Amino acid sequence: MTSATALPARLSALLPDLSPWRSSADFRLLWVQGLVTYFGSFMALIALPLQIKELTGSPLAVGAMGAVELVPLVVFGLYGGALADSADRRKVILGTEAGLGLLALVLLVNAALPDPMLWPLYLVAGGVSALAGLQRPALDSLIARIVPHDQLTAAAALNSLRWQFGAITGPAVAGLVVAYAGHATAYTVTVVTFTVSVLLCLRLAPAPPAEHARKPSLRGIAEGAGYAWSRPVLLGTYAIDLAAMFFAFPNTIFPFLADELDAEWSLGLMYAAGSVGSLVLGLTSGWTSRVRRHGLFVVFGATAWGLAIAAAGWFSNVWLVLVCLAVAGAGDMLSGLGRSTIWNQTIPEELRGRLAGIEVLSYSVGPQLGQVRAGAMAGWTGTRTAVWTGGVACVASVALLAAALPKLLTYDSETDADAVRRRRSSPSGV
Repeated sequence: MTSATALPARLSALLPDLSPWRSSADFRLLWVQGLVTYFGSFMALIALPLQIKELTGSPLAVGAMGAVELVPLVVFGLYGGALADSADRRKVILGTEAGLGLLALVLLVNAALPDPMLWPLYLVAGGVSALAGLQRPALDSLIARIVPHDQLTAAAALNSLRWQFGAITGPAVAGLVVAYAGHATAYTVTVVTFTVSVLLCLRLAPAPPAEHARKPSLRGIAEGAGYAWSRPVLLGTYAIDLAAMFFAFPNTIFPFLADELDAEWSLGLMYAAGSVGSLVLGLTSGWTSRVRRHGLFVVFGATAWGLAIAAAGWFSNVWLVLVCLAVAGAGDMLSGLGRSTIWNQTIPEELRGRLAGIEVLSYSVGPQLGQVRAGAMAGWTGTRTAVWTGGVACVASVALLAAALPKLLTYDSETDADAVRRRRSSPSGV
């Protein structure tokens, strides 16, 4: 190969691996459906805390969203995992998506009132958390069924890329829509996107449970939890993500950070900056399909996330803050790729739904508790202090967990016993 052709070849090797898109029609359909849903969801994600801020002026009231969302997420996330192993996953996804659209309609009606009420905002936040807890195990556990085993890292990268597109465009557009057209318009967009999403979900192929699947039960949930507890690698992925999000998830206080930096115009950019960093990593993620040590992704990514969040709280220049948030987003995506790959490579199909329920808790409970921590600490110590101390605590906790669970650092997809067993039994490829 000449030097003239070597550079393009190296650059193409960095581009996302599109194998899952080419090999699975259901994956393509879910990818498009998710992109539409994410755009509308992020519109509401920005409009909702802004509306609470306008109604109350309190960072604690905004942070309280995390407390309202926590219990439904835990209860319905665990039940949703058991449900995903015992029901048609397509029906679960379709029903919960329709329910989320109805909750968006409630936000729209409330915003259209002459004097919007506060309590429906918390009620919808809790309802969204419950439906998301039911839905995500079915969605996540479906990927390992429709994508070949050796394409799971590529599928995780493509799904993360899709999420980033929604996370960038949704907040950026939402900030403008809320500022110039009001909350009702933002919620209208959310309702429309969920309607389109339901229509797309109707085209998914049925995904029935295993022939001898049992009905959801506490015993079944306990069986899944017992399996997770017996696997140090899985424990490491859950614990590190929980710690990183609990200590270093300051998104809920971004409205106050923008005010403190005298840059109210930057709020939408703050919400989008992390996704920009993740998008850059996603667009150059081709190399990740050739990596076998995915536990290193989890540890290094979470460490980078914490360091960047600490720096974002320390700097007073808004542009440096935005750069730090972008770096944090890249670290979060790297860690997420490692977690998703390990989960899909090692967990047996008969437990996939229940373990997906535990996964939902690991990457969702942390941010919910993180919102409460950030809001409470911002009210006590100030916004920037709440941000940088959380980043430092994140780095320290990741280091301690990595030392306590060394098997995560040594995980190798070619030699790990669970990964080898799962590859041999996979019906969707070697």
